[in-house]
This record gives sequence, structure tokens and C-alpha cells, in this order.
Amino acid sequence: MSPPPAASSTPVPTVNVVPLTAPLQWLVLGSRDLLRCGCLSLAHGALLAVVGLVLMVLGYRHFWLLAGAFSGFLVVAPVLATSLYAMSRAIEHGGTIGWQLLRDTWLSWQQSRFVESGGYWCLVRFGLLLALAGTGWVMTSAALITLLAPAPINSPVDFLRHVVAAHDNFLFEAWLAMGGVLAAPIFASSVVAMPLLLERRTNLLVAVLTSWRVVLANPGPMSLWAAVIMTLVLVGFATAMLGLIVVIPLLGHASWHAYRALVNAGELPERPRSR
Repeated sequence: MSPPPAASSTPVPTVNVVPLTAPLQWLVLGSRDLLRCGCLSLAHGALLAVVGLVLMVLGYRHFWLLAGAFSGFLVVAPVLATSLYAMSRAIEHGGTIGWQLLRDTWLSWQQSRFVESGGYWCLVRFGLLLALAGTGWVMTSAALITLLAPAPINSPVDFLRHVVAAHDNFLFEAWLAMGGVLAAPIFASSVVAMPLLLERRTNLLVAVLTSWRVVLANPGPMSLWAAVIMTLVLVGFATAMLGLIVVIPLLGHASWHAYRALVNAGELPERPRSR
């Protein structure tokens, strides 16, 4: 098989402008996929909920380790949702949904035709970049809180008492503002990148550029979509991780429909689908 085209000759897909309420429609479509896939989708959420509980137990007395783990989890979530995208893709094309589909999806990363087309290393590089960004946020956040907090922050209770509930400074507001500034480019770089890499033969640069074009063309809907994702994930955390059992697969399936609504990738060659 011939090597993939150079980045300069790889076309950048066109993007669509969607209405402000489009994210709500994506949630509806994602919920339909979730019902269709059933336990197969919920298993993803259950696995990540268990991981979250383990992190809470192990990191409770080491707050910044816990914060780093959860930040990394949130940032790398688009990579972990690859099989959920594959299930929604299969539903869209009338394919069979089952464990064989998941097996074929993950094994396809190792197959020569996928490796040769650049797909495997695109996914790996993108996951590493997201993990690096998450690590940078944790380090920056830790530095801000350590320097400005009125007392040492060693546990979630300390953080709530001395940062969130403090009334004599604006540390919590500054922390949120900094988090938003750092999270915005990560969101803009990843909102449709992973589904695009899964479905089409393209490279990482084109996938990230397409994500940025989507956000710039749809600032209102993308802001709402980011708020929806953050709210649902926080609900999942607030329910002792149990809510993640539903939230993770719902957002994964909905993200596929967001990609399909926002990107016209027909000019790019399609990657093989699992049968």
C-alpha cells in the first residue's frame, strides 16, 4: 500500500455551521445509540467509574496526585472513547454491534493497513499530546494554589475549605479562569479530531486543524457543547462515580453525532469498517 500523502497535500475537510441547540440533538442521538448498544456501551462507563473510585481511594490523602489523575482522565477521554465512536459508526451503516466489533476496532490499530496509513501513530501521538497538556495543567494549577492558598492543600477537604469556600480572596475565581484559558485550546484541538482520525485516512495536523475550524465557525454551539460535557462529567463525579456509567457512553456516542453534523469529510478516503 502506498504511503499516506504529505500533510501539505492532504485536504482539510469543510465544516458546517450548526444551530445553537444542536448539542441537545446530539445528546438525543447519543442516547438512542446508548439504548441500542445497551450493556456494551455501559461497560465502558462502568470500567471508567471503577477506575475513578480506585483513584479516589488511592489519592485521597495526596490531593495533587488525585487531581492530576482526574485531569489526565478528562483530557485523554476522546482517545478512550474510540470504541464508542466505532459503535455509533456501525449503527449508522447498519453494521452488527457486538464484542467482535470492539475487538476488530482495537486490533485494527495494529494491522499493517492501518499502521501504514498513519492512523495508529496519529492516535498514539494525539493521546500523548493530550496527556502532556493535562500534566501541564496540573503543574500550573498546583503552583498557583501552593503560592496563593492561605494554608497547605493536602486533601479535597482542604481545597474546599481554603480555596472554594474562602471569602477573603479571589483564588478560586482565578483558578477557574486559568483552567478555562488552558482547557479552551485542548477542547478546540480535540472536539472532532478523534472521530475524524477513526473514520478517514488523514493525519494529525489535519484532524486538529479541522477541530479548530469547527470551533471558530460555531462559537455558540461549541461553547454550549463544552458546558454540557463539563456539567455531565461533574454530575458523574458528584454521584461517587456511579453517574459515569451512563455519562461516559452517552457523551461518547453523542460526540460521534457532533462530528458527523459538523464535518464534511467526504473528500478524504474512508478507513475500513469492521464487519
